[in-house]
Amino acid sequence: MKTKFLLGAATALAALLAAGSALAQSAGSIVVYGGAAQITPKVDSGDLSAPSLAGTKIDVKKATSFVGGITYYWTDNISIDLPISAPFTHDVVGAGAIQGVGKIGTVKSLPATLLAQYRFGEATSAFRPFVGAGVTYGYFYKPKATATLSAITGGTPSNPTTLSMKSRFGATVELGGAYNITKDWSASLSVTKTFIKTTGSLSTGQTIETTLDPVSVKFGVGYRF
Repeated sequence: MKTKFLLGAATALAALLAAGSALAQSAGSIVVYGGAAQITPKVDSGDLSAPSLAGTKIDVKKATSFVGGITYYWTDNISIDLPISAPFTHDVVGAGAIQGVGKIGTVKSLPATLLAQYRFGEATSAFRPFVGAGVTYGYFYKPKATATLSAITGGTPSNPTTLSMKSRFGATVELGGAYNITKDWSASLSVTKTFIKTTGSLSTGQTIETTLDPVSVKFGVGYRF
């Protein structure tokens, strides 16, 4: 009886170890994921250059889009993450002296980010929190001005004011966690903060320096290869 008990216990232990190993996201693993992200700019706007109403500022609203990516486990604890997202469309609204005028434009953003991550715990752990740091290139394109912006800056229907936003690099930090649902499927949630500035330019020759520093919340479901 004792021998059968020991054999049974050994078999159960082996099964548990095998299950833990199956859940492992260890060195050499590749996880492809998809989900959604919301970007919320934490705007600190400068003043629109002269000629303009003193204290004319802008605010940039949050936007949500689909996101995917690839995570490569370089070691059991160090991974490299490359998020790939669809464009985000942000409303640009008046602030400061023109607070309340509403939307003065829209701009699309396509952040390109590369992150190095450190994952805590063992490779066999079901839940693994992680921290990350890297670089982001904030690509801003297809800006569109509204009639409100033209009215504020002296544009006309025949010669409306147009705008542009300069693309820039910024540093990104990350905090998140991943949970292994099965041996191949996992779910992750992360929050990133990017430190980035941009310069807005109008066809009237005016410019505005703006700190964006967005916070992004990302949820994804991944499959391990």
